[in-house]
Amino acid sequence: MTTALPERAGRRCHNVLNPLHSCQYFSPELGTELAAVGVADRNAAYFAVRAAAMGAVGAGTVTATFYNFRHELVARHVPEVWRTASPEVVLAARLRAADGTLRRLLGDEVIASEEVAEAAALALRAAEACTRTARPLYAAHADLPVPEEPHLALWHAATLLREHRGDGHLAVLLDAELDPLEALVSHTATGKGMAPKWVLSSRGWHREDWHAAQGRLRERGLLTAEGELTEAGVALRKEIEASTDRLDRAPYEHLGAAGVERLTELGTGLTSKALAAGAFPASAFGKG
Repeated sequence: MTTALPERAGRRCHNVLNPLHSCQYFSPELGTELAAVGVADRNAAYFAVRAAAMGAVGAGTVTATFYNFRHELVARHVPEVWRTASPEVVLAARLRAADGTLRRLLGDEVIASEEVAEAAALALRAAEACTRTARPLYAAHADLPVPEEPHLALWHAATLLREHRGDGHLAVLLDAELDPLEALVSHTATGKGMAPKWVLSSRGWHREDWHAAQGRLRERGLLTAEGELTEAGVALRKEIEASTDRLDRAPYEHLGAAGVERLTELGTGLTSKALAAGAFPASAFGKG
């Protein structure tokens, strides 16, 4: 049975749960755990931990499912990384890193709290309504076992919900005819995306690629000469988010309005604590 939700309720819930998953990519614990299994390069570690659920896939699959990375960067590390550490080894290291990261950011008292257990149960219930069809990253993660410890079960559920929304988002970007870098440039121009220097250092693109993408967006009337979104650009980004919401509504309708409200409340408290503890670098997001 599904329940109608207030507008953007699912997006708000996603926005406060996703950091509980994504903070791991910025954590020292992830670097330590991957280095311990032989994967010391930061980019290789990211590709490995996010793709491992799909098995020992090649560079083409990673580029396709991650969308906004330059293929040449991916191919520099994949499939070579699997010769260093198998997907099974990487997944075990990733879970240890998630445990360490959440314990550092939230503290053992919060980790053991009833609120974390309740949030995990609600998030897992929402994920019951996620669908595998045309969602490769979600489908791969849905085949993984749910960790027993509540804070790791919550992290796992946040991962499922993140990849489910993300897979749908890529379909929307394709329909909007935004290539990988155009999607990044336009998102950054909203003020909510990753800062350009972080995009260039982590996604494999060069400054000239960034400028070329800006030029293509200007030709479409989506970006001003100063790099700001035009009225049409703002409208397109809003349409993209609304369409992504529509494709991602099932888990939140399944959970119901009261459940979504409670999960959002719990997620807000946990994410606020994680952010206050330095979950993300201050310079990682924004237009600068």
